[in-house]
Amino acid sequence: MGKLKRIETEIEGVYIIEPTIFGDERGFFFESYNKRDFQEIGILDEFVQDNHSKSRKGVLRGLHFQTEHSQGKLIRVIKGGVLDIAVDLRKNSTTFGKSIKVELTEENKRMLYIPKNFAHGFLTITEEAECLYKCNDYYYPEYESGIIWNDSELNIDWDLKKYNLKKEDLIFSEKDKRHQSFKEYRKPGGER
Repeated sequence: MGKLKRIETEIEGVYIIEPTIFGDERGFFFESYNKRDFQEIGILDEFVQDNHSKSRKGVLRGLHFQTEHSQGKLIRVIKGGVLDIAVDLRKNSTTFGKSIKVELTEENKRMLYIPKNFAHGFLTITEEAECLYKCNDYYYPEYESGIIWNDSELNIDWDLKKYNLKKEDLIFSEKDKRHQSFKEYRKPGGER
């Protein structure tokens, strides 16, 4: 039996990954990344960049993507928790424009694998959260883009009530406040 369990989601290619945890009175241990184990469950990406973010409760980051050099990501939380969102931007996909949300916490130790050509974002649902994520391409600021978090067509439910948050509690970067709508994204040349 492998060390990783791959859980299919309703969007093809997006997987929840559950590692095997070894725990005792000292604490726990698990391999958060082992290329062979990921290859065994069908994730063949060559990850080239690791990112680490820290956010306080109510911070909403996203929905980000790169118009060129699209990044596949493997996301996990090492402190606190987030509600992680991925939106399918693969134009020929039967789930184009659909989103998936997964709660990632330090307790559940789940990881989320998102392939290339998705918009990604998350909401911090605990007092603080630290996320680590691997990317299979580099960050290129000149290709950075996004879709507004509350786009009416995407209609993502960020579960604010569940996490005891109100819209006015949310914290955004100035850039994230100005992202385009999904309708603008779909227009010719809209993949800015």
